[in-house]
Amino acid sequence: MDKKTILNFSFLFLLLFNGCKAQNQSNSLQLIATVPLSEVRGRIDHLSYNNGQQILYVAALGNNTIEVVDLKSKKIIHTIENLNEPQGVVYLPESNSIFVANGGNGVCEVFNATTFDKKTSIKLPDDADNVRYDPTDKKIYVGYGNGGIAIIDATTFNLIAKIQLSGHPESFQIDEAAKKMYVNVPGKKLVEIIDLNKNRVVDKWKVTKAKSNFPMSLDAVHHRLFIGCWHAPMLLILDTQTGNKISSLDIDRDVDDIFYSPQNEQLYLSCGAGYIDVFNQINADTYTTEGKISTGSGARTSLFIPELNQLMVASPSDFNSEASILIYMVK
Repeated sequence: MDKKTILNFSFLFLLLFNGCKAQNQSNSLQLIATVPLSEVRGRIDHLSYNNGQQILYVAALGNNTIEVVDLKSKKIIHTIENLNEPQGVVYLPESNSIFVANGGNGVCEVFNATTFDKKTSIKLPDDADNVRYDPTDKKIYVGYGNGGIAIIDATTFNLIAKIQLSGHPESFQIDEAAKKMYVNVPGKKLVEIIDLNKNRVVDKWKVTKAKSNFPMSLDAVHHRLFIGCWHAPMLLILDTQTGNKISSLDIDRDVDDIFYSPQNEQLYLSCGAGYIDVFNQINADTYTTEGKISTGSGARTSLFIPELNQLMVASPSDFNSEASILIYMVK
């Protein structure tokens, strides 16, 4: 069963059995605003941030739209329509562009972030998913299909190369200093390591403690990789220099995003079961549970914005409330 099927079942289950939103219960994060997404239906996937204009881009997969949210006014100011299951989205400040990866047809579309006119498109085989931007090398990386990472020039939007993997890539992270990429391949229970100088896989680490390793975050300074697993729900901490497991911690169900904040020395995990799990980093080898914050059913995707010291959590519509972006300030 692929991730889309799993997520659709999870979404329906959580709406039926976990539909009521609870109040903020933690001292770590404070809910400071809620931005309504009144016309958005179905799953919400990834988010991106335009720091210059304080704009949030929301991939409303189930709605086939990108919602453009002004964080100053806390309102939607534009909707990019007629997409095909948008999953990954990233803002490119150098060209003032919005890059969107469509899972339904594998097409990546590029829009002007001021006029919202489409500038170009790049066709990948299928299921274009997670997107990362390396501002140093001016390259865009897109996970797609049955096992590939596409490398796209962020200036010309030409396809530079494709890197073959063992299976469909989920979350992946770039270590710019080491010129490496770490990729979750849950179908094979692997983390695959790509040498970005050679553009090929140079190592594979087996995930044995748990399975369904979807989200990932990186602490490059301390050489730590954080991996969220669905079965059993668990956070794994790996040493990126050896691939060895440092620690494992129990988490809530249906985690889909993890963010590490070096300035706060904390990890934030948005879980579709209806919680943000927060962990403190005591040192590179020691992590403690700080607590959890109630969000809402299916609120699995998020974005930590260091410039604002805020966590954005996408909460889909359910039987009791409309879709929204929940904005939390880190205390």
